[in-house]
Amino acid sequence: MIHRPELGADPHRNRRLLQEVLDTVPAGKLELPPGTHALADGLRVPGGWSVRGSEVAGANGGRPRTWLEPAGGTGHPVLHIVGSDVSVSDLGLRPPPADPGEHGGDRGTAITVGDYLYPAAPGWISGVDIRRVHVERPGEKHANCIAIMGAVRDTSVHDVTIRGGYTGVAVHWGAVGADVSTIEGPTYHPHRLTITDLRVTDAIEGFYLSSVHDVRVEGACLRDVEMGFRLLPGDNTDRFVTSSEHVGSAIDISGVCVSWHGPRYAVRVAGWGRSEVDGHVSVLRYRDTTIRDCTLRGTGTGDSWSPIVVERAEGVTLRDIVASSNRPTEPGACCRVAAKL
Repeated sequence: MIHRPELGADPHRNRRLLQEVLDTVPAGKLELPPGTHALADGLRVPGGWSVRGSEVAGANGGRPRTWLEPAGGTGHPVLHIVGSDVSVSDLGLRPPPADPGEHGGDRGTAITVGDYLYPAAPGWISGVDIRRVHVERPGEKHANCIAIMGAVRDTSVHDVTIRGGYTGVAVHWGAVGADVSTIEGPTYHPHRLTITDLRVTDAIEGFYLSSVHDVRVEGACLRDVEMGFRLLPGDNTDRFVTSSEHVGSAIDISGVCVSWHGPRYAVRVAGWGRSEVDGHVSVLRYRDTTIRDCTLRGTGTGDSWSPIVVERAEGVTLRDIVASSNRPTEPGACCRVAAKL
């Protein structure tokens, strides 16, 4: 069933109306009208739903005609996807200011798929598709924009544009526990993910992948960021996952253009993690993992800096990485993905 609700000026009514639709069984399609729509808080998106705005103004990075603009400081994502087979497309999202703290990467976002910490063992979320989505949070650099966390697999992010925020797309393991110091396992590691044609500007970081496997990132323009991207092992690496042989394998990052100005590095590749459970330092063994065909433009501002930093990350192949101190002066002239802006 297709739902086309009429939205007005009352953010509480808008939020209530949309959540009532999304709580309808069976799931269907929610088609939102053009315009900017105020919400009192974010929305919870169960499995099976298609959430779509009015058709974007031009393809390949064109601006959406439909925007959701929540208010308030609850830290809820604008869209929190909690079930499988969900698609989100042709939408603009403006999250309210949020400062969720070091371990709140799934809070205060535009879109969160899954969770970082679960109260009980979760089921896997799969079949999520996010495309032609814009996120804007100018001047606000404390919360992530899109978070894919925990028990998430078979998910794609395509043709997404992000302005502002801390990390554009944060991909992170998850676990059962009240906080990061009390988890016992198992841990849940996102896998079979595809991120293509990503554009991030004026953020702290373009994207990171933390303790994942079977992930492909192809085509990203990360402009005016403090750091481009990080490949990380997670603080517990693969110590608590039920089946650890896949974590850190089959990761391919290619065609990334970075224009950076941070203190330390454009790219960090790390293989070691220090657990917040017991302080134990462990090393993740990467396998079949490649970073290739990337261009890093810029210089660091700290006393010691490098375009790329590799820390105890044996098993990661670096190929055709170009580093330059010259940053592009004309927006859109740096790479294929940026040309679509």
